[in-house]
Amino acid sequence: MNNNNNSVVVYGGFDNIRLSDIRFLQEAARFGLLNVFLWNDEFIHSATGKNPEFPENERLYFLESIRFVHKVIMVSRPSSDFSSIRNVQPSAWFVRQNDETSAIKVFCEKEKIELRTLTKADIQGFPNACETKMTGNSEKKVLVTGCFDWFHSGHIRFFEEASKMGDLYVVVGNDVNVRALKGENHPMFPQEERRYMVESIRYVNQAFVSTGQGWLDAEPELKRLKPDIYVVNKDGDRPEKQKYCQDNGIKYVVLKRLPKAGLPRRESRVMRGF
Repeated sequence: MNNNNNSVVVYGGFDNIRLSDIRFLQEAARFGLLNVFLWNDEFIHSATGKNPEFPENERLYFLESIRFVHKVIMVSRPSSDFSSIRNVQPSAWFVRQNDETSAIKVFCEKEKIELRTLTKADIQGFPNACETKMTGNSEKKVLVTGCFDWFHSGHIRFFEEASKMGDLYVVVGNDVNVRALKGENHPMFPQEERRYMVESIRYVNQAFVSTGQGWLDAEPELKRLKPDIYVVNKDGDRPEKQKYCQDNGIKYVVLKRLPKAGLPRRESRVMRGF
């Protein structure tokens, strides 16, 4: 992502990771190799008086899967001397508006670390997450499709498994078609936001928004990309998809919907509440 070997850091709980978190990480990573100092469950409870919504192992897995992140270091307890951050010798510490504290400011001044604040304006929009487009290292091209409305660790695991078969391309359902298939109030997040979230994951070579309709709304993208393999999970398995692959010589693979070992099972429907 960056063009130098400078080390930069961010610090926080990163609970329930959403668009603003990933945009924050992307902008920080433009200035150097990004080290994320992640609060563990005990730290979050100590700092906020509440347990995190997502356990530390799940938050760690999510962050390590984001393409902008160089390394994640778990922080076990609050410490005003920030000794663990000193160890990576950062050139800059990035914070969001309202997250700057006097302790952070004093530490940066003492260690001669630049303290940079990113505003809400700095992390708006849905830029491209991938530096390189339409290139890959594998002889096989793999395609997956879906809504990916409330993005979670189960989606990341699906991408991780699919990417083992070749270079992974993801087609995200367009807003109009998702609403037609699933009803009003769907999707919760607009198509460009969902595309950006998907493309921020390191297992994904590139993400697109579908331009067709129905359960085979990605047909125009299938024709253009010409994948060798079309991967779905059990929820996404449809006769229309099977037939298209059969008619066009594409290998059709149905994966079981299993979480990463040690992590809870996640479903967008449950997380949205409808």
